[in-house]
Amino acid sequence: MATEEERPAAADVLRCLARHLNCLNEDNKSTRKRALESIRRETLANKGLSSSELQEVFAGLLKPLLKCLSDPAERCRETAVQMIGDFMRSVPKPEDSLPYLIPCLAQRLGGKEVLEPAEELRLSMVELLSLTVELCGRNLAPYLDDMVRILQRTITDPFPDVKKESCKCTTSFARCVPDHFHMQAESLVKPLMQTLSHQHSRVRVAATEATGAVIQFGTGKNVDDVLSHLAQRLFDDSPQVRKAVTVVVGHWLLHLRDRYSYFHKLIPLLLSSLSDDIPEIKNVAVELWRQVGAQWEKENEDDLKDKMDFLLSAPPRYPPGVERPTLGCRELVVRNLSKLMPAVGRDATDWLAQTRVKTLQLLRVLLLHAEEHCTQHLQPLLTTLYRACTDPEPAARTHCLESAELLGAFVSPEVFLRLLLADVENSSSSSSSSPWAPLMVLAAVLKGSSKEALNPHLLQLGQMFAQPDVCHDTEQTVYLEQLVECVEVLLNVCAEDCSIISLQMLKVLVTVQSLATEQELCSRAEECVRCVCEVLGFSGVCDLYRLHMADLLQWLSDSQRCWTAHSVHSNLLDIIALQSGPVLGEFLPQFLTLLRSCLEPSRDAELRLHVFTVLSKLLLNSRNTLNSQGCFGKYVQMFLQELLMPNLVWRAGRTAAAVRTSALSCMLALLQGGAISKDQVVSVEAKLSADLISALEEDSQLARLLACRLLHTLLTLTAHCLGSDTLNRIYPELLKRVDDSSDEVRAEALKALSVWFSSLGKLYDTETQRPHLQLLYQQLLLYLDDPDHRIQLIVLDVLKVGSVVDSLLLQQEVEAVREKQRSAEFCDQLLQHIHISCCLSLVYCLVDVVTVIDSDGLYG
Repeated sequence: MATEEERPAAADVLRCLARHLNCLNEDNKSTRKRALESIRRETLANKGLSSSELQEVFAGLLKPLLKCLSDPAERCRETAVQMIGDFMRSVPKPEDSLPYLIPCLAQRLGGKEVLEPAEELRLSMVELLSLTVELCGRNLAPYLDDMVRILQRTITDPFPDVKKESCKCTTSFARCVPDHFHMQAESLVKPLMQTLSHQHSRVRVAATEATGAVIQFGTGKNVDDVLSHLAQRLFDDSPQVRKAVTVVVGHWLLHLRDRYSYFHKLIPLLLSSLSDDIPEIKNVAVELWRQVGAQWEKENEDDLKDKMDFLLSAPPRYPPGVERPTLGCRELVVRNLSKLMPAVGRDATDWLAQTRVKTLQLLRVLLLHAEEHCTQHLQPLLTTLYRACTDPEPAARTHCLESAELLGAFVSPEVFLRLLLADVENSSSSSSSSPWAPLMVLAAVLKGSSKEALNPHLLQLGQMFAQPDVCHDTEQTVYLEQLVECVEVLLNVCAEDCSIISLQMLKVLVTVQSLATEQELCSRAEECVRCVCEVLGFSGVCDLYRLHMADLLQWLSDSQRCWTAHSVHSNLLDIIALQSGPVLGEFLPQFLTLLRSCLEPSRDAELRLHVFTVLSKLLLNSRNTLNSQGCFGKYVQMFLQELLMPNLVWRAGRTAAAVRTSALSCMLALLQGGAISKDQVVSVEAKLSADLISALEEDSQLARLLACRLLHTLLTLTAHCLGSDTLNRIYPELLKRVDDSSDEVRAEALKALSVWFSSLGKLYDTETQRPHLQLLYQQLLLYLDDPDHRIQLIVLDVLKVGSVVDSLLLQQEVEAVREKQRSAEFCDQLLQHIHISCCLSLVYCLVDVVTVIDSDGLYG
């Protein structure tokens, strides 16, 4: 109150202002404006007035100034607002103005329709309201309804600055009147939630902070109404917004009256910020979470006494480089984990990628706190991880596998293998679109475990991986990649202990190679085989195959009766036979027994085609495969009579023809690969030559070509050892092929005839067999008129070889040529290329031919 001496001074000022106050009622806005300026000069600008005198003056001027807030002129309203604010700052008791100021502002800003049209003035009035809250504090409690009504309207004001200032005012007001604010706090929740998603980040920050104050000083009933909105702000692009959410949630966990009831809903929000990309936000979250844990630990000290005294050390496989949370933080998570897991599982499959990623980041943080207590939630955890590892978002899959590694660190293998192995087996035999998901999770879990923990379970793991239902039933590249990943993880974790499952590992890796459709995956599996060798101390892959070859062949033999061209086993045979290299020669009896069963004429034709292809590759390099020990010769006769020749027998159908062609190819590889001796060929030449002669009539061009090459090779290997009957059966069939529709087959037939001439030895009596030779020469000479010049040259080469055999017969044939008067070019070529061993009579005969034909004297 003003003193007795100050009151006359204040009264004098008010009397001097009477004229200006009257001018405020004039119609002319300039007059009203000048009056307000004059009042400002004589009061606020008057340094001679004390604060108490200003208090009296303000009391006398308040009503006129408040009336000016409704002035039609915007400038007058603006000046009035500024003056009221200046008076509030200058007077010692600003709360005396509240009975008039708050209702007036409520009228201008808090009605159903806001009366103040100018957004800048609305901002000034809200700033005035904030100033009032700051100066008057608890004295505003009686005006709670008016304040809330104003803030309800201004928080949703179209002008962003008004929104921001209103939110700040709300925060301050809630803290000033905590004992009364809860009665109307609920009224502000809806407008704040509408503003929380505003496009301006500063507005969102202010709205977040206001929400924190409203909930903290409210009844606590509206926590559920705001949590979803705040959770969305954790994905905000603005770091300041995310930081504001983190601070608000942290303060709720520390100071909210009923916080124990909302721990399971608030903890995920704060822990999510521990994985924020911005270090500042992460550090704020870490500090707040530490405070929350310390406070809870202090409040529940009696319950935690034993753990505080004894459970101080971290688990043996705790992730290196990660700071372990305090006991209070860990216990908070453990006691709420059962309530958190359903929500985590639900949000891990949300339609928004960022939600899924954030949820899986949270899951990793939860597992770091739960440690071994996550065992009791293992089944829902695995289900969540199975779905998460199939997520199209790479970041989601990364966080999923990180969580799976933590399970391996905290959960006993005896527990997680019981569930995981069953899921792997079931998923491989089910129609699931992602059967590889349990395998991917298993690989990550094994990676997080330790050598000591896994060692007792290695045999169980190896047997499971090698089961046909697990490694044979799908060709999906991702599935096969995870199989290889599991083997690699076991090698990295258990190293030399994997020796007890090296056979199972080898089975898995060769199966992957046989099923893989991408070269990169095959190369990765081959590299993994080499890693197995290194871990076991072997110098090369051959040593590993030598150790397990008997078991591998028995593995193939056990299932060979059910093989088809489309089963994985035929490819397995290919991989094992080719990669084992010289080791295969050490196990010929078992290998040939397996082949004999696979190549029975009654077996699937496409399967036999595949086996013959493998055999061809092996026979072409027999010294390093089948004959590496020099023992293949012992089995050649059986190989020919029981494996190849039964498949050369003619049967109707294109498929049967393809099988015969493959058998011919394999036969050619055998004869050319050096694995069979001359005597062994002679011992079976009768049956072999009959089959080859029959093959010359095949419809397939390739089969005829192979048959010609085989006869060529047969004649080369058995030079001078074949009898007249065999030779005389061969050449007519070869002559028929000289008329073949394929030029390639014709050329091969002529080359075979050239070798036929070379193979005539002492066993072939040229005198008694002269009709055969004469027929052969006659037929060959006919092809000297062939339209194909290349064929003419080949025939000429054949005749040159034949000239060595019987020069007399050749002379007779030249006489026949003379009679037909062949071209001078032919005689010239024949004269140039005739063999030196030809008899002189043949040369004289040829000279006579040239003389007759060369009438122009070109040859002198």
